[in-house]
Amino acid sequence: MRLPLFIARRYLFARKSHNVINVISAISAAGMAIGTAALILILSVYNGFDSLIKQNLGDLDPDLMWVDGGGAAKFVPDSSLADAFAADPRVASVCYTLEDNVFLCYSDKQSIARAKGVDENYEEHGRLASHVYEGTLQLHKGDVPMAIVGSALAHKMGIHPRFIDPLLLYYPDRNAAISISNPTSSARCEKLFPAALMSISSDTDAELLIVPLHTMRNLLGSSGEEVSGVELRLTDNSRRAVKRFKKDYASRCTLLDSVEQHPTLYRMMKYEKAAVFFILLFVVIIVAFNIFGSLSMLIIEKKEDIATLKAMGARDSMIRRIFMLEGWLISLLGLAVGLVVGVALALLQQHLGIVKMPGNFLITAYPVVVKAGDIILTAAGVALTGLVIALLSTRNRIGTD
Repeated sequence: MRLPLFIARRYLFARKSHNVINVISAISAAGMAIGTAALILILSVYNGFDSLIKQNLGDLDPDLMWVDGGGAAKFVPDSSLADAFAADPRVASVCYTLEDNVFLCYSDKQSIARAKGVDENYEEHGRLASHVYEGTLQLHKGDVPMAIVGSALAHKMGIHPRFIDPLLLYYPDRNAAISISNPTSSARCEKLFPAALMSISSDTDAELLIVPLHTMRNLLGSSGEEVSGVELRLTDNSRRAVKRFKKDYASRCTLLDSVEQHPTLYRMMKYEKAAVFFILLFVVIIVAFNIFGSLSMLIIEKKEDIATLKAMGARDSMIRRIFMLEGWLISLLGLAVGLVVGVALALLQQHLGIVKMPGNFLITAYPVVVKAGDIILTAAGVALTGLVIALLSTRNRIGTD
């Protein structure tokens, strides 16, 4: 392999007699470099938006959610296990929640909302303060229950903390008879006032309404201890610590981590990233076919060298290996340049935020996160593409042994 590689390097870097071959080789390497840099940049931007979504959801969702193992929507938590969580030094806070869809009325507008009842620990240890852009983060004003409303839901309903109109929440009363003439008499009703508007994500903002737990229980007619989940926030919320904590209590209850709380969302994000990678890799494959033309012309130009090598005893397999290695070196050269440029530009954007986002957003520049796994995957994909194209370029173009 040393001799074919030596000759391939000489062919690649030596001055060729036909300038067009130089141009095609340079275009091939430049195309591979641009494709590689584009892969790194776009995957890094995707990672940035991905981490932003996870961070926003992490501020709303707990590190672990204790749910009913049998799949029931609501359950009464085991008091001994709740005490064990409260006494565990790894647990920063325990919050009881009760969620359900409710019918929301505000002024003359109506909508379906996802109401989430939370206890007083939610206010003390919650991370929503940075997401509140209007009003005050509070669920009680004296004895008056208050609500925190998602921005999209508030915009649709015309809700504002400074307005004096109350929010009316309706939920079917399971014990009341259905009245056709007056449907509201068949539903429970709770009155609250908007305290703050928050922005988490488009889907969350369009339906979420956070209310006091006792108000939610009164609305649903639930027992004093019934919940839909128990939120646990840990002092160390790293993936390893969460996984270890979950394993310690696996035999006693069902705990869902952040991914398991939103399986569809995280699965979709993973599939989208894979789709983006393969689409860009397909573009790289198309660009790599320039190598095919470059090697074809080089083989024609080097007929005399091929004849000389055969006269010296070189086998056809070795000659094919020479031109295959040169084609691969062209793609590897483009890969190396593309990796350097792509990682450099991504790091500049990550730390300096050079490219700004248009419009009014919470973030001013495109978020970027460079991951070593993406760099390795990109390098492997582009290198394998270059190798396959180089093999196809030399196949059947030089006589067989």
